[in-house]
Amino acid sequence: MIPARVPRVLRMGPARLTAGLDHCRRLDLPAHRTLHGVLEPRDLGELISYANEVDMRGRGGAAFPFARKLKAVADAAKGGDCVVLINGAEGEPASSKDAMMLTRNPHLVLDGAVLAAEALGAREVVLATAGGEVAEASVNAAVAERRAANISGGAESRIPIRVVGIKERFISGEGGALVKAVNGEEGIPPGRKKRAATSGVDGLPTLLSNTETYAQFALLAEYGPEKYAQVGTSKEPGTILLTVSGGAAHGAVIETPTGTLLADVLALCEADVGEGVLIGGYHGAWLSAEAAQTAVISREGMKLAGATLGAGIIVPLGETTCPLGEAARVASYLAAESAGQCGPCRLGLPDMARAINALVEGAGSVDAVRRSVRVVERRGACFHPDGTAKFVLSALEAFEIEIATHLEHGSCGRPVRGVLPMPEREAEPEYRLEVDWSRCVGHGLCAHLLPEFVDLDDYGFPSFRKIPGFMAKDARRAVDMCPALALRLAQTNGDGHGGKPAGSPLRLVKDRGGKKGEKGAPQLPRTGGLPRISKVGGTAG
Repeated sequence: MIPARVPRVLRMGPARLTAGLDHCRRLDLPAHRTLHGVLEPRDLGELISYANEVDMRGRGGAAFPFARKLKAVADAAKGGDCVVLINGAEGEPASSKDAMMLTRNPHLVLDGAVLAAEALGAREVVLATAGGEVAEASVNAAVAERRAANISGGAESRIPIRVVGIKERFISGEGGALVKAVNGEEGIPPGRKKRAATSGVDGLPTLLSNTETYAQFALLAEYGPEKYAQVGTSKEPGTILLTVSGGAAHGAVIETPTGTLLADVLALCEADVGEGVLIGGYHGAWLSAEAAQTAVISREGMKLAGATLGAGIIVPLGETTCPLGEAARVASYLAAESAGQCGPCRLGLPDMARAINALVEGAGSVDAVRRSVRVVERRGACFHPDGTAKFVLSALEAFEIEIATHLEHGSCGRPVRGVLPMPEREAEPEYRLEVDWSRCVGHGLCAHLLPEFVDLDDYGFPSFRKIPGFMAKDARRAVDMCPALALRLAQTNGDGHGGKPAGSPLRLVKDRGGKKGEKGAPQLPRTGGLPRISKVGGTAG
């Protein structure tokens, strides 16, 4: 049984990606073959021509031409080994289309990937998913169904299909992060841009695209360019999957032809637009209620309206929640999702989150938020800082009246109801620095090493903020380099008080009655003048 967290499917226009889902909870292989037939292998040149003819673009957000990806991998492989990689790692909390496809219609996705793999002569197809146990179980079952069909004399492709479950994070779906996770490394974006087409899974040329793209590719091969282009716009033919949530009475994944009015999609879901609609997810932008009335569902239509369609995420805000507070929740979440490997993410995003949270409380200023954005823009190791900056700047423009109300009255009078989707997950570990005041002489090195979490008073003595888990390594460095041996690092128990020493190798200060430097030594009793602990704005909402 499919749980409630996998959204229902709605449709406007013909059923293509969602064909058969009115009658089946999940399309197994026999049901899929009844609908779509057996997909015959195609020549690579023919497939590239098909994709060029309809200008097929990736549906993961970047909208890169799929034909160019195919050709780039073929050129890099030069007849040798290559890999086809399906990006099912949907780290965006407001998107559910990958989970829906993998859970309910996995064979259409696999058909497109296998079709590309056979044309390229690929070594294997790899499907990476972070969509939870249900999606992973569904795709594993689909692979087993194909294997069983071959054993019983079926004509399924014998290209190996490997399913890899990875840790779900906002940045897990970024191409470089996904490749690293599949290769057994930490799934964070690489510091330097690497093209998967030249070096991806196991260092081989890799065709990387998301689940909807491969499903669309299978349909293109099944229909041919002419029939495929019978729906949608002339420039962007076909249908598209949208995820509608937030203030919608009926959140759903919707299949609709391109060229449909956004207002019609919102009406289908009985959506309360309120102060605006977020388009493109948490690296997207806000449209006003007025702009949403005339915006068109297509890349070109959304660009004209002042937004980016991205991965097809639509989140109407509704009337009952504080718009600025909702935006601040997302900014805090995005700050906490940082990989922590570059200054703009590690330092800038928490500052940005604190600045916009200050506006919610009626303090701070819009100029302070804009300054924090300028520190971040175009300086990150990946797109995460720029995407977050884009979201925050869009919120400043969309909620100008609400911001003025907060600054004047301290609130707009509406609670923050948590309308914008956030992942439900266990809290990440947090740490704190503790100081032995009998040793500390105010060198200030800790503030130099951790400027975002350590403040110095007028006498040069430190006070500390809580430290997120991804900064634990840097905090340990500050402990090890303290000239007075006055610091220790402890993991909090979630309330900012108490906690345990944060693992070895850590130097613990001398305990009264204990042994100097002994691992696991009792925690020093609290004395006067303890450092101030304040909450960081960049924690997940």
